[in-house]
Amino acid sequence: MAMLEDLESLQFDYGMEEEDRRWLYVLGRFRGLMIKGCAHATFFCKLLRNLRQLLHEQHTPTDLETRSLDDTPADDELKVGIIGGGHLGKQLARVLLQLVPIPAERLRISTRRPETLGEQCSAFCDELQKLGVQCFYRNSRLVGWADVIFLCCLSSQLPHICSEIQTSLGKACIVYSFVAAVPIPRLKLLLNHTNILRPQYQCFEGFADIWGANKEIIATLQDPVILQATCPFSPAGGIILNIKWLEGLFYAALNVCTAEATPHLPALQFMNELFLSVHDEDCGEDGASCPQFQLRDFVSKVYAKNLPRARLFPWFELTAVQLRETPLSRHLLTNTAVRNHLMHLYCDSFGISLTQEQQPVVSTGSPSQ
Repeated sequence: MAMLEDLESLQFDYGMEEEDRRWLYVLGRFRGLMIKGCAHATFFCKLLRNLRQLLHEQHTPTDLETRSLDDTPADDELKVGIIGGGHLGKQLARVLLQLVPIPAERLRISTRRPETLGEQCSAFCDELQKLGVQCFYRNSRLVGWADVIFLCCLSSQLPHICSEIQTSLGKACIVYSFVAAVPIPRLKLLLNHTNILRPQYQCFEGFADIWGANKEIIATLQDPVILQATCPFSPAGGIILNIKWLEGLFYAALNVCTAEATPHLPALQFMNELFLSVHDEDCGEDGASCPQFQLRDFVSKVYAKNLPRARLFPWFELTAVQLRETPLSRHLLTNTAVRNHLMHLYCDSFGISLTQEQQPVVSTGSPSQ
């Protein structure tokens, strides 16, 4: 197939009238949204996986001895479910398997017709079966098993899916929605659930199409230029991610700590280890100048002042976090050192180094959904 890539007659825009070419940017925008969506989902899963490892390591030998025989170390690994086996669902599965990487036995897909995965892409279906990924059609069974559920369905299918799964959703299960047409308040109502993340992207004209039309998404995310363009603070390629998604990641991580009955002081230390562990050149050798999160960065000053040392963080409604200003909102917008650390962490999680010239640009898009 590589021999055919440069043949003009096989290009998408071959024979297109000049007046219609102005719409080609839509194709690049669609691909850019797909790449950014998969990259951010991968980053999110990497963070959750690393946090679960930190939580597992905090158990003392006594804690481990008191576990039942069914609570094997493998039970601490992140379990991911995907609802929807269309183009986005299949691309996301590939990316999560290879770039997180999620073990195949910890990834499951629920789709209306599992056999169509084979009809439309037999090689991918064979790959799933060989690796041990389960594909079936039982949404409620999937959400009862998973720690994270990715909604990759059509907006017209969502009400039925939500009615199927809402009674099986555990409080700690994180629902990550790619259904752009359905806003957060509607999702909360349909699912009767608040532990929901929904990335919001804003598109702008006048930016170069950098999204690599002839590359697989996994290969694209190994290109340093394109990967830096997917950074949460970057407007490159004409697509910006609303910073409220990043706030949601922090509070989702705190909820994971709360679900594991981790007191707020150790949980705060985990936030520093998880999000501020990759340093830039300004940190110095001893890291003395590195920023550190404080309790008041996540809760109000009054609440922080009166919180006993042994108490857990409160349970945060992620739906509210993404719709309102939080103590973390201004901290992310005004603290350049924190933003630099987060951008370095993001790139490092994909195995590349952020260049010194790359300046963080904050998306201040409205949080209204």
